[in-house]
Amino acid sequence: MFQVDAFTTQPFEGNPAAVCPLEHWLNDELLQSIAAENNLSETAFFVPSEDRFELRWFTPVREVTLCGHATLATAHVMFEHLGYPGPLLVFDTLSGKLSVQKNDQGLEMDFPALPPKQCICPDRLAEGLGCAPVEVWCADDYLAVFEDEETVLALQPHFDLLAQLDLRGVIVTAPGKSVDFVSRFFAPKYGVPEDPVCGSAHCELAPYWSQRLGRTVLNARQLSKRGGSIGCELKSARVLLTGQAVTVTSGIMTV
Repeated sequence: MFQVDAFTTQPFEGNPAAVCPLEHWLNDELLQSIAAENNLSETAFFVPSEDRFELRWFTPVREVTLCGHATLATAHVMFEHLGYPGPLLVFDTLSGKLSVQKNDQGLEMDFPALPPKQCICPDRLAEGLGCAPVEVWCADDYLAVFEDEETVLALQPHFDLLAQLDLRGVIVTAPGKSVDFVSRFFAPKYGVPEDPVCGSAHCELAPYWSQRLGRTVLNARQLSKRGGSIGCELKSARVLLTGQAVTVTSGIMTV
């Protein structure tokens, strides 16, 4: 098992994920127990399958259908530690076929775009954030838009209230000072009060900001305490997310 910090070039920044290579699938209860033991926002498991790999992701409390930083961490492990020979990895997942390409900028993930639609702000959302957003959109998550980076940084959410919302989580975002946009991501109902850097949230953020700014190539920064940087490129119904990763620990699990 490897622990990798994703969307960063420095250890102890970005988003940590555990990566567990398997020869065959273990039962789901054991996979969930391992993820709970790791107590990271995601633990990734993968097994070989013909010319590609099957990949699954678990938070400490449940399996999820899409995870960016743990996919990035998995590709990093395969390229840097397991001797995968080619520049392109293909994964079969609950979100369909996903690929990761090694290039000069780092690792580029090809993910589905999830364009949000504007919606009415639920009372519980504004109450849970402690501040009313300028506008609210929704896809897999609520996307709460604020005027500036300082407001996003200053938010102190009430996680018990956000956990009562009907969608997966809450993305908060605003224009950035040194990047195109900034964000934070809260998913308390999934056992992740604040995710340090969420790749899948950028499948919603990239279409929103691309439309707003009139550009398809964007630079983003997530403003958690650890922080992380993501390159985004919107290509029709897909989003290309680029980042780097660094291995922090590795070992053998004896269960």
